Amino acid sequence: MQKVKILIVDDEENIREVIKEYSTLEGYEVKEADSGVKALELLNSEKFDLMILDIMMPIMDGFTLLNSIPKEKRIPTIILSARDDEIDKLEGFDRGIDDYLCKPFSPRELMARVKAILKRTKGDVDSYSYDKLVVNFLEHTVKIDDKEINVTPKEFLILKYFIHNKRMAISREQLLNKIWGYDFYGDDRTVDTHIKMLRNNLGRYRDLIVTVRGIGYKFDDEK
Repeated sequence: MQKVKILIVDDEENIREVIKEYSTLEGYEVKEADSGVKALELLNSEKFDLMILDIMMPIMDGFTLLNSIPKEKRIPTIILSARDDEIDKLEGFDRGIDDYLCKPFSPRELMARVKAILKRTKGDVDSYSYDKLVVNFLEHTVKIDDKEINVTPKEFLILKYFIHNKRMAISREQLLNKIWGYDFYGDDRTVDTHIKMLRNNLGRYRDLIVTVRGIGYKFDDEK
């Protein structure tokens, strides 16, 4: 399963970091650009599925960037802007953008809009399968031998995060931050308890979740 690749273009580092945090949790691969010039270089050298673009940037603003992208390199685009002018919105849609969101914005709303666009442009298929194990990210279901198994919402998020980061060692701290959030006051035992329950629920596929000594865990389906 190939990751969705998103380009975040904004000259404000803190905004890029927030969007990256939420995008990574959704399983998307992220590249960042702090200027329209750098974004254009990335668009000409790599393939992306979607771009989140700020309008007001120095040197090359968002609209100028849109005009500079070769036709064959154009991708679905969501504009972020501190300006709520109708003229800006109309200009953006005239240039072929897919959505327009005003700052300050809700990261969860942004992700919902990203998903809606990707669903329209990439289709409804969003699942992972290994032998008789099937994880459907849209339906939030886990099935073994065509029978749905019961996992808690947190267990599903952990499994989803593992699958989207296959074969990467993930620390307990990372899991606490990504799944529970930075404001959660827990410890390593919280993660270990949920991993134990998830492994039990996965039955004969429990060994897909590998303990990485001194670090945490990883999901490995190529052992």
